Amino acid sequence: MPTLSPSTLMENTVNGLTISEKILSRAAGMQVRAGDIAICTPDLAMGTDGSIPMALDYLERMRPGDSTPSLPQRLVFALDHYGQISGQKALSLQARARAYAVEHNIHLYDEAEGIGHQLILESGAARPGLLMVGADSHSTSYGAVNAFATGIGSSDLAGVLLCGQLWLKVPETISVILHGALRAEVSAKDVALFLARLYGADGASYRTLEFSGPGVAQLDMDDRIVLSNMSVELGAKAGIFPFDEVTRSWLQERTDVQYDPVIADDNACYSSVLELDLGAVVPQLALPHRVDNVIDADQVPYTAVDMVYLGTCTGGRVKDYQEALTVLQEGGGIAKGVRVVVTPASERVRAELDRSGMLAAFSALGAEIQAPGCGSCCGTCGTIPASGEKVISTANRNFKGRMGNAAASIYLASPRVCAMAAVRGGVGTKSEGKQ
Repeated sequence: MPTLSPSTLMENTVNGLTISEKILSRAAGMQVRAGDIAICTPDLAMGTDGSIPMALDYLERMRPGDSTPSLPQRLVFALDHYGQISGQKALSLQARARAYAVEHNIHLYDEAEGIGHQLILESGAARPGLLMVGADSHSTSYGAVNAFATGIGSSDLAGVLLCGQLWLKVPETISVILHGALRAEVSAKDVALFLARLYGADGASYRTLEFSGPGVAQLDMDDRIVLSNMSVELGAKAGIFPFDEVTRSWLQERTDVQYDPVIADDNACYSSVLELDLGAVVPQLALPHRVDNVIDADQVPYTAVDMVYLGTCTGGRVKDYQEALTVLQEGGGIAKGVRVVVTPASERVRAELDRSGMLAAFSALGAEIQAPGCGSCCGTCGTIPASGEKVISTANRNFKGRMGNAAASIYLASPRVCAMAAVRGGVGTKSEGKQ
């Protein structure tokens, strides 16, 4: 098991500031500390086709007859939750969001362009020091690039549309100090699931997870995005990484906009400290129906699966598919009776998979390739599992009904573990070869 130091409550007697406190102080125009209520102006606010229509309803109640948004240049709309199979009602909601964006010159990512979080990161719109909010809980993803990023509700988005501001309680911060490096067969998804196993679904409730330590340098940006994304599964308000050469190189390829990295003070005050040896983490598996119902992947009794889902904002990037495809090819392909669904996180990812030949390789193995977007993850578009089916997914949530059918069971794992399940026909290690 990983080597962990006991969490240590530190007395609030020092004057230093955490990364969260510094970013929220700038956004509020005054110094704020954990526990303060800050009235902030976000640098970017994102809405999806699943949250924008309700926000517009709230806006109409707040300011009847005038739906003009404040600071439209700071807004991004992503139509990523619905698709052509979502039904006419969903498509009409999507059309309403699209029309509002066009009318008010709001940056729009349309259907099949990809997942909003991935698109914002790819574009370089997520940058160090920014306050970024999104009406989708996994907006915490942007913390990977040294931003304070958090999810908000549709009513909060309506408030941003109304006045360009929102209020936040400044969170306390948990210091997560990483040491060592991941084993070859282990991914950041395993670390995220292990943290869920350690803390539970609410163990970091309304706190920031601030990652630091020598192990951070061993994590690429894809790894960091996964950990920031899944911080919310521990109840965290945000998951933030420090700025380093990995961050600089990532941004250099995506934007020439100036930014200001944020570094925590040496004497910053943390509510607790966790030290984690990355090299001691082993592949993990979340069992139905909770993200924190996690065990070592090799400890589960063999269980056949019907569907393997490769995609989402925690498992739909090029690196994820490279890892999964290697396992599938080396393992001899997909077991009989198993359905493998591939949903790239963005059109850019899909195009790279196509250019590299990986898309053709997945198709040759029998995988189904679907359009970029949220796909099956939230159960509003993409493939919906049948009642009684067992699914293993690279997604971030597995509660009942998450993929559109409460009678299905969802396991969560890394791309490697998911691909191995496709090869073996199930999860667990008691079965040899294909089933």
